[in-house]
Amino acid sequence: MLKNKEELNLGIMIKSLLKEQSLSMRKLSLLTGIDTSTISRIVNGKQPPNINHLQKISQHLNVPIEKLLVAAGYDIGVLDKQISLNNNTVADIIQQITKYLDISDQECLIECVEKDLNKYEQYALTEEGKEMIYKNFDEKINNVNGVGPFIQQLKEMYEQFCNDSISTKERAILGSGLFYFILSTDIIPDYIFPYGYFDDVIAIKLVMDRLSKIDNNQID
Repeated sequence: MLKNKEELNLGIMIKSLLKEQSLSMRKLSLLTGIDTSTISRIVNGKQPPNINHLQKISQHLNVPIEKLLVAAGYDIGVLDKQISLNNNTVADIIQQITKYLDISDQECLIECVEKDLNKYEQYALTEEGKEMIYKNFDEKINNVNGVGPFIQQLKEMYEQFCNDSISTKERAILGSGLFYFILSTDIIPDYIFPYGYFDDVIAIKLVMDRLSKIDNNQID
């Protein structure tokens, strides 16, 4: 029995797309790597899809993932509504993320983001690095239509980065977070909007924590 209207809509949508493209669930299974039984349960409302399922179905049925997300009952404004950078720890944010994404190794996600931030810190202090941030930040903001998760926080970070009065260490930390947002090397692809920005959220939170340690004289 179907659980709710959203899952019913998703099932109807997938069935319609399969029919239009002369595909069976078995064929979709071969294309996506998702078990046929799993696809059947999703279509019939017996199993809620995760973001990975929807991304693969979107890719192979040529349908925007946003349509599948809405049909499946996902709230595309979930980040701004449910996650607070100021009040939550990185662990809290990770816990929120795992409600929406199939992330089995949470510690690895944080370690991977931290590794990238560390790598970007020194580059952010070079003339080439600073020029790349100046040149590409506004373009990336425009690409997400200025409404992605924590855009205001990113804009504030950019303003601070451009401020000549900040310390070298502060500029390096801020630059690392801005690079993470600008560059397309995310752990979770940005095209899974808005869920593709979860790792950017973690990067921003880590940056904020590092800046806080400077303020509290806990870091060189």
